[in-house]
This record gives sequence, C-alpha cells and structure tokens, in this order.
Amino acid sequence: MRQRNRRKPRAGGRESRDRWMITYADLITLLLIFFVILYAMSSLDTQKFNIVTGALSDTFKSGNPVLEGGNGVLDGQKGITSEGTGNGQKSEPGDDAESGMNQEQQNAGGSPAASPPPEGTPPSAREQAFRDQEAKLAALMGVITKYVEDNNLGGQIFVADKPQGIAITLSDRYLFDAGRAELKAPAFPALRQLSGLFRGIGATISIEGHTDDTPVSAGSRYNDNWELSGARALSVLRFFLDNEGLSPGKFQYAGYADTRPAVSNSTPEGRQKNRRVEITVLRQLQEEE
Repeated sequence: MRQRNRRKPRAGGRESRDRWMITYADLITLLLIFFVILYAMSSLDTQKFNIVTGALSDTFKSGNPVLEGGNGVLDGQKGITSEGTGNGQKSEPGDDAESGMNQEQQNAGGSPAASPPPEGTPPSAREQAFRDQEAKLAALMGVITKYVEDNNLGGQIFVADKPQGIAITLSDRYLFDAGRAELKAPAFPALRQLSGLFRGIGATISIEGHTDDTPVSAGSRYNDNWELSGARALSVLRFFLDNEGLSPGKFQYAGYADTRPAVSNSTPEGRQKNRRVEITVLRQLQEEE
C-alpha cells in the first residue's frame, strides 16, 4: 500500500510537466489563423469589391424607402449639391459642418476650436462692462487732454494710453517744492478736475511716486528717496480722499524711489522727468460688493 501511494504523485508530476504543450499548440493555431487572415486581406479582388460597393451605393440612393412615404434614405435632399465638387453629387445635411469640425480638430490638435459667437448675439454682462469702461477711459483721456491744452499745462501734465490703462503723469515741480511732499496750491485745480472725472469710473486708480537718483539732502525730513516718493504719492491720495471725498476702495498707492526711471538720469533734463507722480486709471473692472 505504501508503494502504490508513492507512485501516484509521480504520475501527476509527469502530467503537469506536459501541460505546456497545450499552450504551445494553442499559440501555433492562433498564429496560423492570423497569417491566413493577413493573406486573405492582401489578396482582395478589386473587381468584386467595386461591384459590391456600387450595388450598395445604388441601393442607398434610389432603393426602397426606409421610412414610410420616403424615397430612399436621401429623400428630400434632391437638388442639394456639394459645393466645390462641380459634379452634382448630393450631400447630406451637416456634411459641411462635419468637415469643418474635422478641419478645426486637425488645426487645434484634435479638439474643436471655440467658434466666435454669431453676429447679433448680445454680449455677456462682463463683456458689456468692459466695453462701457473702455468708452469711459477714452472719454477720460479726451477730457484731460483738452484740459491740459486749454490751461497750457503741456510741460507739467502728460497723458498717455498705455496697456495697463490711462496714465496721467504730473511733474514734481507742478505738485511740490524741492525735497518736500506737501502739495502746492497751484496744483489743486488740476487735481480737483481729475477727481471729478474719477467719480463713477468703475476702475482702480493707482498713484505712484518716483524720484531721480539724487540722494535726499542732509536736512530733509525723509531718510531717503523711498520715503520721499511714498510721501508724495500719499499726499495726492489724501487730496482725493480728504478734500474731494472719493471712495478709498478704488485707490492704491506706492513709492518707487528711483527704481523705475522714465528716462536716463545722466542729464538734468532726464532727472527732472524722472521726478514725477503717475496716476493710472487701470483697465481692471472693480468688483461690486
């Protein structure tokens, strides 16, 4: 009995060693089928293929109606020709749209490009707000330019339309005494005119103080040009807030000392141009709370 029990495991082990032949035979069979299919595809009878495709085409164009009352699957499309072909072939509705979509997908790397809204579509609320603000900025620049011309302030106030917004540059000689940050009385009318234009503009107004590279004098109340430029920008801001009562939420101010010169500081004229206060009405819609 012990010998019989020992022989059975040997027979089972021999069967497990031969099971790989089944997998091998399956693999050979699949390879044979694969090559047979390749051969069948490579020896296509062109004449028979053309006959079959022609018969299918005739069936779809003039065959029995697919829907009751119809005249083929292309019923109702008689007289519609494909533009650009010149051979009178009929095209289904949407072919041009599908071809256009495919072309857009190819141009955009496989994803359809966003098409512009059709003409006559009303703009969104934000688009309309930007348009309204641009109109206000254009009007603002026109009024300020006229004011400068009428009051002969061309050498003291400069207006420019920059990408960030409408920039109004005021010379330090027009606003302040040398080395000081208190506004001079002759500058009040121009600043008052600007404050009236800023009401309801709906944009953020940035006030920036700038100096040249000359250090402050020894007896100055300011330690350096950083403090002087910041104090000058703050004086202009205080005028708008305290004297004119404008809303603080629409303003921002900064002092840049001599780090952002408009021109070179190598000449007295250049240093004079760099001592300035820039008031910029930014192209940025203010969020309404």
